Amino acid sequence: MSSTVHTVLGPVAADELGVVALHESLLSVVPGAEYAYDIEIDRADVFETIAAKLRAFKAAGGGTVVDSIGMFHGRDVRLYENLSRATGVHIVASTGMGPEEQLGGYFLTPQTNPPTPWPAEKFADLFGREVTEGMVVPRVERRGSAGFVTTTVTAGGPTLTDESLLRGVARTAIATGVPASIRFGADAVADLDVVLAEGVAAERVLVGGLDRRDAVGAPQAVAERGAYVGIDHVGSTDDAHLSDAERADLVAELAAAGHAARVILSSSATGAAFGHAGNDLPYETVLTSFAPLLEARGLTASDVRTIVIDNPRDLLAGR
Repeated sequence: MSSTVHTVLGPVAADELGVVALHESLLSVVPGAEYAYDIEIDRADVFETIAAKLRAFKAAGGGTVVDSIGMFHGRDVRLYENLSRATGVHIVASTGMGPEEQLGGYFLTPQTNPPTPWPAEKFADLFGREVTEGMVVPRVERRGSAGFVTTTVTAGGPTLTDESLLRGVARTAIATGVPASIRFGADAVADLDVVLAEGVAAERVLVGGLDRRDAVGAPQAVAERGAYVGIDHVGSTDDAHLSDAERADLVAELAAAGHAARVILSSSATGAAFGHAGNDLPYETVLTSFAPLLEARGLTASDVRTIVIDNPRDLLAGR
């Protein structure tokens, strides 16, 4: 294992990451919203809004936030660099895209003769370059290395393009050493198996969204395969996801089954959102509100440290 992780300010020793909020977003913009007549994105206000949330996270004991939105939903590498410098919070940015319905037209346009969806190797090349050469700042430059590669599968199950994305993400993880994150569509285990079929080690894969109500049985199955279980809507109170009490029960069940070292917790919080409502939870929600629920269910301080520090560190550290 390498001892460093790609952050927007360069390599950082994995042991210096501290508590990691692994599945969050900093600036979240629905593609095209930046051009809407009724939406104003004031860069100074955006900076101050997100910086205040990062400082609160750091004050609560946080060390690192992973912006897991991928390439085209507001990712702003220069902004993230400045936020990291101003707040002292490490920021890891991600490459990747998906699901198919959220891809821009270029990535849906058949590029072959006869026409077929983008093949996995094209996505792997696109994402891999963002790790090895730097993330693209449109029409200007490459800047900083992505430390995470991610995709989301269509809710009803993978389309042909989604499958190419899953395989492209897996190949990127193999070629570059960064971890792969997949947010499952209809069947978490089936989507994970597509990734594993490419040869990526299960311990380099995070399956997100496993606190969805329709993920019954999937967290245990994913952990048994050796992948990480993403319970990533901590603090949310919507019908599609478990309540925090139910989430805590799930984590306790996984720990009792010997899978504490495969649990990743986060809140899918947004720092600033445009074109959609966003998820205005504090980045420190896991630390301040959820950890006490785990301790009330018998998890030790060591168990909690494993989940909030050791697991994300081990996942992010390049192989």
